[in-house]
Amino acid sequence: MMQKLLLAALAAGTVMAAAPAAQARDGCGPGMHRDGYGRCFPNRGPRGPVAYVVPGGPPLVIGNYYHGRGYWDGRAWYHHRERWNGGWRYR
Repeated sequence: MMQKLLLAALAAGTVMAAAPAAQARDGCGPGMHRDGYGRCFPNRGPRGPVAYVVPGGPPLVIGNYYHGRGYWDGRAWYHHRERWNGGWRYR
């Protein structure tokens, strides 16, 4: 009985030791990086206004207010913005 338990523990340990460790280059994609907890985040690019092209419409500019939608921050629409640490904070 003890030998079977020892053999099962040894087999489980061998499987765990043979599994490859996750690398930072695995799974985040181009322009992304992992933080200390393994989460993926986009790399920061140059600062300043960036235009996003919407199919069938004019390009969206970060920080502009669009009537009926709010402020565009590059990812989502927000209705309020305020100065925060030398930049803008959207709420």
